[in-house]
Amino acid sequence: MSPGTPRQLYDAYVFDLDGTVLLGEALLPTVAETIARLRDLGRRTLFLTNNSTSSHIEYARALTALGVPTAPADVVNSTLVLIDHLKREMPAARLMVVGEPPLAGALAAAGFTLVADPRRTEALVVSFDRTFDYAKLQAAFDAVRAGARFFATNNDRYRPTPGGGQPDAAALIAAIEACTGVRCEAVVGKPSPLTGRYVLARVDAAPERCLLVGDRLETDIRMALDAGMRGALALTGATSRAAADVSPIRPTYVIDRLRDLLPG
Repeated sequence: MSPGTPRQLYDAYVFDLDGTVLLGEALLPTVAETIARLRDLGRRTLFLTNNSTSSHIEYARALTALGVPTAPADVVNSTLVLIDHLKREMPAARLMVVGEPPLAGALAAAGFTLVADPRRTEALVVSFDRTFDYAKLQAAFDAVRAGARFFATNNDRYRPTPGGGQPDAAALIAAIEACTGVRCEAVVGKPSPLTGRYVLARVDAAPERCLLVGDRLETDIRMALDAGMRGALALTGATSRAAADVSPIRPTYVIDRLRDLLPG
């Protein structure tokens, strides 16, 4: 039998964005009213995404424009987690970025040096990149073969869109791993424990009092459960109820829409 809907409120709610709160550039049904009600009840809300193509500031601005007033501090994307991790691992490193301009700009602003020369590259960073081509694959190949460390923002296979989906960073990671024979050292986005710890520090709530809401079992729900949080699978994006019923990943709750988070 599938898990039911929540019968209690949590101290903090962490919402995945693509497929849970947003589909393309539009809010999904009942999102605005549900988040407004949770905030009225004094609950902490945070938005979380593996998407590195927009900054947390841009996401906050977009959510606000759609009717969900949001401060930049209430958005976490994989770029922020990556920056935090790289600052611990190799501060001020020279990075080759296979990714889009917002990611490259954020890394440069954080004090990293961006390079195109594989021989000068200390670490390769891979993310979603709609301009990926053979020249970028060759440069990444050369950098890794020359000894560069290999990191990625996320390992999502695709991202939901109104038209179905777009291939995501997993395809690029797989291409580079296949030709170099080198595994990506760390993928920092969901379901990585790096993101789990980052989120819990941001919401400042006990894990068991935090509910993560997302549409993917293998990323959102897996990370929530691994981090000690509770996980609500939203059937609004990538996962069907039939798939949830047979998955070994068992969410705490399954909801048809965000309004189902409100008990009673």
